[in-house]
Amino acid sequence: MTSIYDYHIKSIDGKEMNFADHKGKKILIVNVASECGFTPQYAQLQDLYSEFQDQLTIIACPCNDFGGQEPGDPNTIQSFCAINYGVRFPLTEKVRILGEDPHPLYQWLTQKTKNGKLDAEVTWNFCKFLIDEEGQMIAAFPSSVDPCSDELMDLIQSK
Repeated sequence: MTSIYDYHIKSIDGKEMNFADHKGKKILIVNVASECGFTPQYAQLQDLYSEFQDQLTIIACPCNDFGGQEPGDPNTIQSFCAINYGVRFPLTEKVRILGEDPHPLYQWLTQKTKNGKLDAEVTWNFCKFLIDEEGQMIAAFPSSVDPCSDELMDLIQSK
């Protein structure tokens, strides 16, 4: 079994992001899209990030796999997030989640054989995965779960 710290991904501007840089904080990973009915969740994600950034990192992974709802290039995505939602948390490169070759990060997030905790299916945009301070999976949440829900907040605030 591996931890999230064994994985890396490129940021939206092409720089290497290492999950190990976030040791000691919880990590919330969310697959995002600019043209989705759940897109307003960016506002709650930014609220969470602003309130809990000392103990929580939010990492948004743009993905066009669900309904083609993230067609933009990196500059378009960054501008959209900044202008419409004031996003200051990290955005990654666009990722593949579905199909023959999902990003290794999403293989870890969705396969119990890799994360040691659970099998999870990403069914749409804005699915959420919460990782603990030691890089281990805590829980997965579907798109319909609000980022500021009691269920998620209790886990974020737990020691």
